[in-house]
Amino acid sequence: MKEGIHPTNYREVVFKDMSNDEIFITRSTIAAKETIEVDGKTYPLVKLEITSSSHPFFTGKQKLVDTAGRVDKFLQRYGNRNKK
Repeated sequence: MKEGIHPTNYREVVFKDMSNDEIFITRSTIAAKETIEVDGKTYPLVKLEITSSSHPFFTGKQKLVDTAGRVDKFLQRYGNRNKK
């Protein structure tokens, strides 16, 4: 391995899933602008939209998020192709 190419500023960071408010602490070099206090200790905070605790592939729960009626528009345009 090459010398001097790996970061040396690893520290504990809190990653927070914004969809279900679950947090987990791990070591990272990511830059964080916010902090959070967990169990009396202050950590840098990184907010995430989706993690393995909320992703349908890992949870087995499928959520249908319809933004601006896209699903309805699709069904009106194409309908159910199996019905004839």
